Amino acid sequence: IGQREACLEVLPLNDSGKIVTGNALRLDWLEVCPPPEKPGAVEEDLGGPTGRMALDAKEPEVETYICGNPPYKGNSQQTHAQKEDMHKAVAQTVTGWKTLDYICGWFLKALNYAVRVTSKVAFVSTNSVCQGQQVSALWPNIFGSDFEIFFAHTSFKWKNLAKHNAGVTVVVIGLSKRSAADKRLFSLDENDQTPIVRTVAHINGYLVPARNVVVQKRAKTPSDRAEMLRGNMPYDGGNLLLSPYELEQLHLSSKQRALFIKRIFGSQEFIRGQERYCIWIEDNKLPEAKATADFSRRIEQVREMRTASPDAGANAIADAAHRFREMNCASSHTLAMPRVSSENRYYLPIGLLPQGAVITDLNFGLYDAPLWNMALIASKLHLVWIATVCGKMKTDFRYSNTLGWNTFPVPPLTENQKADLTRCAEDILLAREHYWPATIADMYDPERMDKEFPL
Repeated sequence: IGQREACLEVLPLNDSGKIVTGNALRLDWLEVCPPPEKPGAVEEDLGGPTGRMALDAKEPEVETYICGNPPYKGNSQQTHAQKEDMHKAVAQTVTGWKTLDYICGWFLKALNYAVRVTSKVAFVSTNSVCQGQQVSALWPNIFGSDFEIFFAHTSFKWKNLAKHNAGVTVVVIGLSKRSAADKRLFSLDENDQTPIVRTVAHINGYLVPARNVVVQKRAKTPSDRAEMLRGNMPYDGGNLLLSPYELEQLHLSSKQRALFIKRIFGSQEFIRGQERYCIWIEDNKLPEAKATADFSRRIEQVREMRTASPDAGANAIADAAHRFREMNCASSHTLAMPRVSSENRYYLPIGLLPQGAVITDLNFGLYDAPLWNMALIASKLHLVWIATVCGKMKTDFRYSNTLGWNTFPVPPLTENQKADLTRCAEDILLAREHYWPATIADMYDPERMDKEFPL
């Protein structure tokens, strides 16, 4: 097509095409874009004395392009109507479809079309389709249909020129029928500047040049390492949490502070050293706590908040308004691991909290765990594992105990190896203590790590 034809005004299509208005996840794509019918035999005069005619059944020279712009909605952001769309489109064929992003519906509808019509598929997609639980829900269905990834671009930050910039982290994935041809895997360097192109034999659902391995959640921690639990959910409307200023306004005695106040750590308090406290009331201390007017008032406000909440989980614990949803606190120490950590850090910011410290559900905790567990989590190998198999928040690492820690492949460790790992963890803690009061955010900043905080 020349430049003149490209500039022609062809919209509205009128008689030159067909417009179908509808929901792409509910329509039958084969009805909207049926494959071109193969022509019958074509007679061709070959000339010569016999005047023979040749029969040639030629493939039609027709190309069909199906283009769309699916909303980038994660499973928790979908409207009721969008969840119904996903149910109609994929529920019968995909186990665990409720965990999928909305765009996965387009992947599977396009795959269903491509299976019946010789075609290729390519999408710019939310990068979460290649992370965490979605890999096990989506990709076995695609690879099981004799399709493969023939090219892909790993996660990058995508922006557009629209007034309200989308600003999402995406991948690009191309699918085609399985073949022996080389595949191409695109990525950016560590500074997100220079493109890198690799020719590989295979690309799996994690966008890694390896065979089709899927890591499933594992509920139980292997017996040879410490159990990792999510921290304590306040569910309190802010009434059990205290800033330093709010704590001073309670005018508590030293005994009351010792009994009912603990230092609490969310991810920001842990990584950035921010100070925060909580009211921590054990069941057997409730009568004594209620004798303090400020505590009694705050407990009642928690009860009212939980009772009025549309969340059935909050309603169920309204009568225990003095408590967090969980009440986990270590006897000696807690190894804390933030659930989300910056992609820019070279290591995961696992750390040690003292006796009496409370962590919120923004962290995972290993309570009274042997210190060698910390060295495993702080290892570069574990970071690579988490970056590959766990989901991400944009491009930041989103840690998972069931998908990241419980599945981490570790060979049986001897007592000598555990002792070596313990020394490694102690060295990390001693290095952090050396640079106190610098925070983990300070010390793990890649721009400052080697210059201001050398080992």
